[in-house]
Amino acid sequence: MTLTVASIEGRRLDHFIGGRRTAPHSGQYLQSFDPTTGAPWYEAADGDAADIDAAVRVAQAASMDPAWRRITQTDRGRLVRRLAELVAREADALALMEMRDNGKLLREMQAQLKAMPDAYHYFAGMADKLQGDTIPVNKLDMLNFTLREPIGVVGMITPWNSPLMLLTGTLAPCLAIGNTVVIKPSEHTSASTLALAELVKEAGFPDGVVNVVTGHGRTAGEALTRHPGVAKIVFTGSTATGRRIAANAAGNLVPCQMELGGKSPHVVFDDVDLDRAVNGVMAGVFAAGGQTCIAGSRCFVEAGIYDTFVERLVDRARRVRIGHPAQEDTELGPLALAAQLEKVETYVGYGVADGATIATGGRRPQDGELAAGWYYEPTVLVDAKNDMRFMRDEIFGPVVGVMPFRGEDELIRLANDTRYGLAAGIWTRDIDRAMRFARNVDAGTVWINTYRSAAFMSPSGGFKESGYGRRGGFEVMREFSRLKNVVVDYSGATQDPFVIRLR
Repeated sequence: MTLTVASIEGRRLDHFIGGRRTAPHSGQYLQSFDPTTGAPWYEAADGDAADIDAAVRVAQAASMDPAWRRITQTDRGRLVRRLAELVAREADALALMEMRDNGKLLREMQAQLKAMPDAYHYFAGMADKLQGDTIPVNKLDMLNFTLREPIGVVGMITPWNSPLMLLTGTLAPCLAIGNTVVIKPSEHTSASTLALAELVKEAGFPDGVVNVVTGHGRTAGEALTRHPGVAKIVFTGSTATGRRIAANAAGNLVPCQMELGGKSPHVVFDDVDLDRAVNGVMAGVFAAGGQTCIAGSRCFVEAGIYDTFVERLVDRARRVRIGHPAQEDTELGPLALAAQLEKVETYVGYGVADGATIATGGRRPQDGELAAGWYYEPTVLVDAKNDMRFMRDEIFGPVVGVMPFRGEDELIRLANDTRYGLAAGIWTRDIDRAMRFARNVDAGTVWINTYRSAAFMSPSGGFKESGYGRRGGFEVMREFSRLKNVVVDYSGATQDPFVIRLR
């Protein structure tokens, strides 16, 4: 891998199409900013429809090339395993790249990158295990069976909060199945995806199997979702953008797989260890700076312990160490984008205007170097109500609204009173209660006495406006393959087509 933080700094990065770096058709580049300083640190190619068309055509050709189409499933698995080894080798360099791009804690990105090879190994093992069925039919001398095949070119639009981790959950199974891919990373975090494309080439994948076109969503992303050569679209991001993408893809009758927004309920009952529950709520909304679609940003606490719980939560939030994401003792780094910082400030303002009270946080730190970056204090809003704007909309920042509830019936009503349905969490020692909650809450993932515990072996995805389709586990292999039915008549008999026979 030739791309590193040192080699990227101050440089222009081109697309990666057909196994080589390719300058943008327009000749234009866009800046990527370091969230700790607000200063640009490299430029990425500003792709347009011509660049997307070139990448899709290359991917189409690669999907038909015997070098990719005719290799065995086991050999595809070997290539994916080789990629896993290279990701492991470059994990520290890739983690540092992502920290510079999105401001997340270096140790968090290192943990993600060190876990990522296991996901590639997991899906590599599935490459030769995706099988069809033999189906009994009501005719003698007839064989009826199904096949699972690659679907073709998959277009992937990835987010800025965890670029490679979220890409891995769809790229690894796509490669294991035998698809080809065009990736449009977020315009804010292009570097690590371009670096990964170099590793794909080094691993021995044929040129054109994985292509990366950088640029804005409104140009490159729009063109990718409208391209007739794309067989499926994968998107992670906001619900509003997801609607637009789904509409574009529908024009070509192309299916989508989407993980969209969330406003997840995080529930605490009065029978728990309060310190453990406080830590769980903290991890659910302040880890990763709240910049995760599964953030537990609506916290419901049983009325009898509400005041005590809020006191402990506020005390812990005030002691969060805000600092540069590379420092070992930092617990909260900057937000990834200046626009995201402004959005967080706006929604905290909405909360106060609607009647909520800031118990802690609610401002940008003004100390020393923090003032130059896109930092925001962990914020707890009390006196919250479910109909307040900050409790209805996804904020994507370190902000939690806390409100009391009385009884399971009220809790379920409050938890499900949202247009989202991505995740939910509950803290209780009563397993019967926990299972009732898991059954009744509208969420694709439910955590009991834990939160944000994810595994690539498990299917994940949302309900309602949180999207559709599943990632993880064997379920995702079905998402990225197509099912074909094959019927064989081996009777050898010649039959008049106009004579109807019952047997």
